[in-house]
Amino acid sequence: MSGTLEETEKVLFEREGKLAKVTLNRPEKLNAMDPEMFTALSEAWIEIRDDPDVWAAIVTGSGERAFSAGADLEETVTPGHEKWDEFWRTQEQLLLNRGLEVWKPIIAAVNGYCLGGGMTMVLATDIRIAGEDAKFGLTEVKRGILPGNGGTQRAVRQLPYPIAMELLLTGDHVGAGRAEKWGLVNEVVPPDETLSTAEAYAERILANGPLAVQAIKELAIRGTDLPLSEGIRLEQSFGRHLWMTEDAEEGVAAFREDRQPEWKGR
Repeated sequence: MSGTLEETEKVLFEREGKLAKVTLNRPEKLNAMDPEMFTALSEAWIEIRDDPDVWAAIVTGSGERAFSAGADLEETVTPGHEKWDEFWRTQEQLLLNRGLEVWKPIIAAVNGYCLGGGMTMVLATDIRIAGEDAKFGLTEVKRGILPGNGGTQRAVRQLPYPIAMELLLTGDHVGAGRAEKWGLVNEVVPPDETLSTAEAYAERILANGPLAVQAIKELAIRGTDLPLSEGIRLEQSFGRHLWMTEDAEEGVAAFREDRQPEWKGR
């Protein structure tokens, strides 16, 4: 992928047209996340959320061995440590999997280990492509802690209950084949095709009206916490608003004129 690259040492942020790519960049540490990395990730997700020229994003990891092995436990401090307050502040930053609402579609491209905080990040994405070598796990219980940042909550919402509890309570790894069988990932591909497959999914999404894409994602997520009747009313409200946009007018015109629409995002 080409384009202008804005990078920090541990997180790479790349733009190509309407697509952003976030790359976890500590391959020597299996892309384990330390406080500096959490800060850089927070900044990247906020930029994706707030930039009207970004319509979709991909998140992946550097190297061939891991998407992310989760939090860097070598950088973790315990209560009473002189840096405890500073460390905990980094754990409260807004992230994709920690309360940040990003209504633009996020695609994960996963190779190798996807464990702990890496998996909770993937659980916060919308579409997931796994390499055949991918290994998934919510491993925190093996260290006497729990899968934070929504790990305990999203697992039971997205997976069959006994499968979610197996992952949460054993902390064991599962391969890409089982992950696909359970619906944790959309597709399993050879490892060298993971990113290109994610980009192909992004291209298909970017061909659609961006305001409609974002509204659909927001409705689908918010609706899970609403009674069906209230979800439908919210859907109707969003629908009326979308019909008044320039993109809706363009979409209808393009259909009538048998051409590809030129979306403006307004």
